[in-house]
Amino acid sequence: MTNNSSANSDSNGTNIHNQDLGWYFLELARLGASRATHLEDTEEQLPSELNTINSSGGFLLVSTDKLSVKYTSVNLHGHDVGVVQANNPAPVKRLVYYFEIFVKDAGAKGQIAIGFTTDTFKMRRQPGWEANSCGYHGDDGMLYRGQGKGETFGPTFTANDIVGAGINYASQEFFFTKNGAVVGAVYKDMKGPLFPTIAVHSQNEEVQVNFGQKSFAFDVKEFEKQERMKQQTTIEKISLPPNVSYGIVRSYLLYYGYEDTLNTFDVASKTTVPPVYMAQENGFNEQDIVYALNRRKTLRKLIKSGEIDSAFGKLHDWYPQIVQDDKSATCFLLHCQKFIELVGALEEAVKYGRIKLAKFFGLAGFDDLVQDCVALLAYEQPQESSVGYLLEESQREVVADTVNAMILSTNPNLKDSHACLQSCLERLLRQLTACCLERRSLNGDQGEAFHLNKELDIGKN
Repeated sequence: MTNNSSANSDSNGTNIHNQDLGWYFLELARLGASRATHLEDTEEQLPSELNTINSSGGFLLVSTDKLSVKYTSVNLHGHDVGVVQANNPAPVKRLVYYFEIFVKDAGAKGQIAIGFTTDTFKMRRQPGWEANSCGYHGDDGMLYRGQGKGETFGPTFTANDIVGAGINYASQEFFFTKNGAVVGAVYKDMKGPLFPTIAVHSQNEEVQVNFGQKSFAFDVKEFEKQERMKQQTTIEKISLPPNVSYGIVRSYLLYYGYEDTLNTFDVASKTTVPPVYMAQENGFNEQDIVYALNRRKTLRKLIKSGEIDSAFGKLHDWYPQIVQDDKSATCFLLHCQKFIELVGALEEAVKYGRIKLAKFFGLAGFDDLVQDCVALLAYEQPQESSVGYLLEESQREVVADTVNAMILSTNPNLKDSHACLQSCLERLLRQLTACCLERRSLNGDQGEAFHLNKELDIGKN
């Protein structure tokens, strides 16, 4: 039997710490509701057609579908360029943005350009001739970046060529293509919303623009795949001693009470990994999470199999201090889970709800989850409802994690209170998330948003 005398004689400060633990996991349970309704990213308006309002309209003719443009004048100087932007700026919450043009007619001089400009760009100049613009020009193959003088870049392009322009947000570069092949890339030194832009500047020049309404000549998906492989290769070059990775995995299994898996892992590792020592100053103290390993394993199994009454019984026998306050966050989550397990048995669920859940109605911090639980009874197919997240395996996991953390907190020799909240692995993943968010912030919040759950799902596949 575990000696609970020290836990039963906890100071008020320790009780407050335990309450904080319970509330921490209650917030995790509440996040389940937000995940069920949360859109991964706010939808961005994509470029879909040419903007006939903000263009040098006197020098060009835009088709009725707003996807092709023709130069109808005779150019006399550098301020009578036929320029037109897309109706929306390039989206930024992605790895790559890309669009293409098809040169239907190169006209008299082939002075066609493709690139990106800001909303303040002078709409009677070639992209790249003015500040805050970048353009690849067909008549000389030059790249222009904010000044009249171009730089050697790629081949010229003319009638029947397909030319593309894109933004690689990972490398912060503009890149251009011709007939499905990359011509080159340059650093993207422009800030703010960037509009896909095309220009024509000699009589009868005509181009059609493709914003993705049909297949591109350039394989954007393969380009994105190659970019991700570059990132993965960079990561894999970072050396990590085998004993460190072993220690991280072992601490994860210890923390969550996966005793059987831990034993198998230890046996398998003896022949391939040297003994592991992770210093306490590196944030790891195994003694904090070895505590009550077998009991934590037992309780996790009970909760994950839906045997909440048995879990309650074990807690009353082994750790009465955890369940002595029936209105604690821990007891609340256990009662909710018991109710959820009864959803298929309507009468039993209603009875249990009246006895155990009713007391939480109106209490700050509990009311919303109580309502979600009760709402399960209103649906013929609750799994497909807005509260269906409660029926997912992840909900049992949250409850099991709560009980696991509460037991760890009763350890009289606990040295690191944060060890109760998360495993070392999860702390590392939180740091990874913070670093990715900071890096994206330094890039002006451009590029793919980092979603840890999404990355872990990709890893599983």
